[in-house]
Amino acid sequence: MNTPAPNSTSTTTVATHNPARDNLASRRVLVVCTGNSARSIMAEALFQALGEGAVDVASAGSAPTGRVHPLALEQIRRLPVDPTRYSSKSLSTVLNAAEAPFDLVITVCDHAAQNCGALPGEPNRLHWGLPDPAAHQETQEARRAFSACFDELSQRISGLLDAGLV
Repeated sequence: MNTPAPNSTSTTTVATHNPARDNLASRRVLVVCTGNSARSIMAEALFQALGEGAVDVASAGSAPTGRVHPLALEQIRRLPVDPTRYSSKSLSTVLNAAEAPFDLVITVCDHAAQNCGALPGEPNRLHWGLPDPAAHQETQEARRAFSACFDELSQRISGLLDAGLV
């Protein structure tokens, strides 16, 4: 059963329960971007919400901005998660704090894909070169860009989860 995401003007829905995901073992996923302020943070929140506890996820930046973009937080509020729990972190901070190697690393920008070197445990990698929604200056254009990026991430993450790949 799907329910519309709260305060959403988009058609994205959040799965409340998917029995196909009940048998998934907890997987460790790291989402990497350059600034860890928008795309990777939204992906982290989506994995937590859509993964229904089956995914241990973190996000990090190769050159973190130190803050989460307010429009990323606006999108995260569409999910049943606490938006205050997300922060911009460096890749080295996340890797140093990790209790175990990651199973999958997803880079969501080209710069991070080129600069994310060898990682402990030799995880599988995916690259999703998504446009940076924070590159838009005008408010309405930026809101549309953040919403489109959030929706694209939601579709891709749902696809991985539904296929049992994560």
